[in-house]
Amino acid sequence: MHSSRRREVLKLPLALAGLALPGRALAADAPLIVLQPLGASVPPAQLQAVSSAIAAFYAVQVTLAEPLALPKSAFYAKRQRYRAEKLLDYLVALGRKDARVTLGLTAVDISTTKAPYEDWGILGLATIDGQSAVLSSFRCARQAKNAEHARVRFAKTAVHELGHSFGLEHCPTPGCIMHDGEGSVLTTDTEHDMCGPTRARLTSAGMLREGAVTPFKD
Repeated sequence: MHSSRRREVLKLPLALAGLALPGRALAADAPLIVLQPLGASVPPAQLQAVSSAIAAFYAVQVTLAEPLALPKSAFYAKRQRYRAEKLLDYLVALGRKDARVTLGLTAVDISTTKAPYEDWGILGLATIDGQSAVLSSFRCARQAKNAEHARVRFAKTAVHELGHSFGLEHCPTPGCIMHDGEGSVLTTDTEHDMCGPTRARLTSAGMLREGAVTPFKD
């Protein structure tokens, strides 16, 4: 059904992506992360925040795909939001086959099942070592000081979910970006970097960017 869809993938301009970072140049075969907008257009400032944060931590290439419509099959009418696990499947089905991870970005509310709740609103979702992840800016604006504050939360969520895609479980260290969100967007405000053990695990997996420096201020 989607085979005729024009799926041109555009490289993020340097000025937008903020990829001029210190450290060695990436290898030509560095894993590919595709930023995939879902639904209404994601503002350039949000794309910049996400792409810059990803490039700060991870030894990956980042590209931007044309927006895709949100799948009707993922819509949960009872709560008027989209089921994240169905979005993950959608991204794998339509994503580039050479992508290490297709990262869906959307402004609509997303949810999943989290015991004891059948439908739990979330910032993002990824499977461990999976090929797709999804994040939403919907909850990032809650009690945010301004638009920039919400963008920083969105970017931290992108780094967190990609960490799961690269094999990381939740980290028990408070303040680590891989710490469990504990059901609140406010938790992201206390997270500014990856802790030593998390960096070590990413280094072992070959995913930590050499000389990685967090872009998030304490």
